[in-house]
This record gives sequence, C-alpha cells and structure tokens, in this order.
Amino acid sequence: MESLLCDEKWLFSPVTNSKDCRVESHYDSSFGMSKEDNEQALNICLEEEMSYIPEPNYIEYLWSKNLIIARFKSIQWFIKCKSRLNLSIGTVFYAANYLDRFISLNLCHEWQYWMVELLSIACLSVAAKFNDTITPTLHEIQMNDLEHLFQPSTIQQMELILLQALEWRLAAKTSYSFIELFTWNLNSMASHLHEELIMQVDELLLGAISDTKSLQFRPSVVAASALLCCLDKLLPTSSTDYHSCLTRLLNQCHKNDLMKCHKMMEKIKCTRTSFNSVAQGHCYYCCPSSPTTVLLMKEKEGTNICDFHADLSLFQMHASNTTILQSSRKKQRREE
Repeated sequence: MESLLCDEKWLFSPVTNSKDCRVESHYDSSFGMSKEDNEQALNICLEEEMSYIPEPNYIEYLWSKNLIIARFKSIQWFIKCKSRLNLSIGTVFYAANYLDRFISLNLCHEWQYWMVELLSIACLSVAAKFNDTITPTLHEIQMNDLEHLFQPSTIQQMELILLQALEWRLAAKTSYSFIELFTWNLNSMASHLHEELIMQVDELLLGAISDTKSLQFRPSVVAASALLCCLDKLLPTSSTDYHSCLTRLLNQCHKNDLMKCHKMMEKIKCTRTSFNSVAQGHCYYCCPSSPTTVLLMKEKEGTNICDFHADLSLFQMHASNTTILQSSRKKQRREE
C-alpha cells in the first residue's frame, strides 16, 4: 500500500509546540500552521497565481464573442449548484477558473449557447472531482437551471478536452485560495467576528467572480480587497491596522491595483443581492441557438425528447494554435 503513495512536498509542516503555532478553536482550518508555514504557503501562491489566469485580452474576447451574459449565467449556475449539490465553495472558484481559462484559449471560432452549457457542466464536474470528497453524478449536475441536456459520454469527452486544454493543471490559485492565508494574520479577532468575516468575504468573492471586471486584477489582490471591504464594515475602528497588515503581505507594486480593486468591491458589495450591475447599460444578444444534435430540456407538446451527441469537433484546437498559445503563456510567465 505504501508504494502507491506519492512522494509530495507538503506546504504545511507537522504540528509543533512553538509559540508561533496558532491552534485557537476559531482558526480550525489553520490548525497546526506556524508563522513560517503561512509565509511559505502564501509565497508559493503569490508566485504561482499568474500561471492560472486567463490569456491576455480575455475580457475583450468575451465582448467580441458576445459571451458576457453567457459567462455570467454559468457562474451563477455554479453558485446554485453549490447549494443544491452541497459542494464546497472552493469548487465554485475552481470551476469558474477552468471556464475562463478554456474560453480564453480561443478554441472556438463561433460560440453557441449549448457549447457554453456543455463546457460549464464539464468545468463543474472536473472541479468537484478535484476538490470534493463526495461528487455528484452527471445526471444530478444537470437536473436544474440548464436549457440543454447531454449524455454522460458527451460530458466525459468534453471533460477530456477541457483537461487537455488546461494541460491537466487543476490546482488553480484563485481569490478564494488566499483567504485562509490572509485571515491567519488577523490573530486578534474574536471567534464570532472571524466567522462573520469569512461569511461576508465568501459572499463578496462570489459576486466578484460573476463580474468580468474582477478579471483585470490578480486573485491575491481581489482576495485582499474583499477582506478590506468587509473589515471596513465589520470592524471600522480596526480596519486601518488590518489594512496595513494585508498591504504588507502583497507586493508593493500592487498597491495601486489594491486601491482600484477595493473601489470595485465596494460597488459589488452595494449590489450583491442581484449582481445584475454586470449587464446594466449594455445591449446583448443571445448566443446562436443550438443544433438539433443537442437536447433542449424544455418539454415540447406531445413529443418525447431524446438526447443526442453534440458536435465536439467545434471545441478542437489546431496544433499550430496550441504552439502559439503555449509560447505566449511561457513569455507572459517570464515577464511576470
């Protein structure tokens, strides 16, 4: 049995009795993490976060392909599935990350709405398998809030296309990845305030990933901005101290981005009940209708609807494009 275990380096060291080891009950998720552990884990996340972001000019691409609303619906569907299927909140952020990274690779010349839904199902399924201990079936995932229904074999093929496009790199550093690392440093906060803070931050971050404007910032900046925004309301008298603490954790060159993102978060916080501000003031039209090879979930009068396979060749990327995109990504990483 031991031969099957992977020889991996863990981010956290074993529990020690040092004075730096925080083991208070209200930091259960950080049990056994020393100051050095936290700093090491945070540095790793900060170093790797840019390798898990969408390709450059992604927001412009969404606008050019009229995918703003389709993406918004997909993120909202992820959030609904979290509650319906009892998924962890981290799974939502992973799924959103996979969705954005895949679309940004420009794998499709023309997007249709059934394609976005199929991709969304695959993203959520892969994210759940990667992050949750108990994962829903493909049938359970498709039970609500979708316009199309796909065969399990079709979804599994889409999952493979997704994994190959992402180069099997699933451990994305999302804004949610930084929350525990940041809040570890807020050691003076009472238990009930800490729980309330996390609840508010989670809600705000879900609103942020629904808004494409948040994609212009690093995940760490989005996370820090969400924390500061919630601290301003929850602990106004201490927010200045916490602001200084969080700012020190980030690279100094990102201070301007932190200020801009903080303002964006304030706006999202004001409209968090609906998050419809993403679409206000703009005209959209829906993606083209799906081909007859995809099942519409809406019942038709007097008709027994059968499921057919979707044309997955529309998702394929030519080898030349793959080389160009990988070269672009490597260049971006070097510049970072």
